[in-house]
Amino acid sequence: MALKGLDIFKLTPKSNCKECGCPTCMTFSMKVAQGTLAAGKCSHLSAEALKILSEATESPMKLITIGAGDCEHSLGGETVLYRHEKTFVSKTLYGVSVCAENIDSVLEGMKGIDYERIGERMYVEAVNVEYSGNTEAYLGAVQKALATGRVLILDVKESSAARAALEIAKDNKPLLNAAGESNYREMSELAQKYGVALGVSGKTLDSLYDTIEAIEALGNKNLVIDIASGTGGAGSVSIKEAFSRTVQIRRAALKDGDRVFGYPSLVNTAKIAPDDHYMQTALASLFTVKYGSIIIMNTINYAQALPLFGLRQNIFTDPQKPMKVEPGVYHINGAGENSVCAATVDFALTYFIVSGEMERSGVPVNLIVSDAGGYSVLTAWAAGKFSAGSISKFIKENNIEGKIRNRNLIIPGKVAVLKGELEENLPGWKIIVAPNEAVGLVKFLKELEPVTKMA
Repeated sequence: MALKGLDIFKLTPKSNCKECGCPTCMTFSMKVAQGTLAAGKCSHLSAEALKILSEATESPMKLITIGAGDCEHSLGGETVLYRHEKTFVSKTLYGVSVCAENIDSVLEGMKGIDYERIGERMYVEAVNVEYSGNTEAYLGAVQKALATGRVLILDVKESSAARAALEIAKDNKPLLNAAGESNYREMSELAQKYGVALGVSGKTLDSLYDTIEAIEALGNKNLVIDIASGTGGAGSVSIKEAFSRTVQIRRAALKDGDRVFGYPSLVNTAKIAPDDHYMQTALASLFTVKYGSIIIMNTINYAQALPLFGLRQNIFTDPQKPMKVEPGVYHINGAGENSVCAATVDFALTYFIVSGEMERSGVPVNLIVSDAGGYSVLTAWAAGKFSAGSISKFIKENNIEGKIRNRNLIIPGKVAVLKGELEENLPGWKIIVAPNEAVGLVKFLKELEPVTKMA
């Protein structure tokens, strides 16, 4: 149960030593209660007090790590049911399901999804390798999946095949999705031996709960809950049942404080809706919003990836922190001192859209990004954070006039009203109003280049 600030204060030495960085022990206690400061910051707490605080402040959902090196990912660690309450911690991972028969074609298609959106790399993070009865063929598929550099999910219930696959992929730290009601003891021992997370499934929610409890009793708490594999067969859990399980498990952990269900969830849409490409895409979007830590599909193409990755990026950003880029001058297309200047805000989405269109034009532009609080152009203008005064101040404080000879400054079309005041604040500069929408920048810049380019 979470402790309140006053409860934590009673455990402190009450000396107000300030060693933790807080002015008083009460301030320290309030910050620990809010989750913004670790209890270990106080070096004067007794071992008993630290134990009490550690148990009270521990996340109701465990943070599980799968993969290694560049393909290492964190799952779980969530503390709220809804993003607006605080923030979500670990983003959903997307994966494709392969078997020995189709692995080459699926992996080839997966390569087409690798692009950048708002500074984040978008790609398929996981490969689910499904066992279909032939151990030799399965191990060959594991080898091929390893070569992709993505984290592996070993979907195999047969112990000898699981052991052989782990021997091959142990350095990748895969997720061994193998435990059920009948084999959990053997699979838990195998997962602990190789130091990997274990996927757990059950025919019903009750049997799943009992199996997790039994595995925890064996000392293994490095688990992931497989929602879709009710009996291990394709389509064994209905869409309704899968959704119900996912929500009930997350609510039990976060709202009711039941730590048995405090683990990340894996949703294999290929088992819920086998061979239904469109339904799998719809389910992927559903479980991105509703508590799927890993979502597996038969395949993911570029058309599916664009909306799914965009949705995920929107959901797994901190609503309390604006998405910002660092203020400064960005030299687009190799812009130099003779290239035209353009001003915009530091809102990440605005920056990446504008800079992307500028790059497409091929015209060198010195893009001046001032501190606008992470707001969009119109919002920042309305809040007074993107004004003629703030733009001219940024140019002068950063000595842009001393670094760039070109005195042509492009401003966003939606704040054309700033043109007159900017010309007053920046004598010798020519203020040019751009189109209202970024999509018009390519044509605009190409037509403008002969007029604004300096020799």
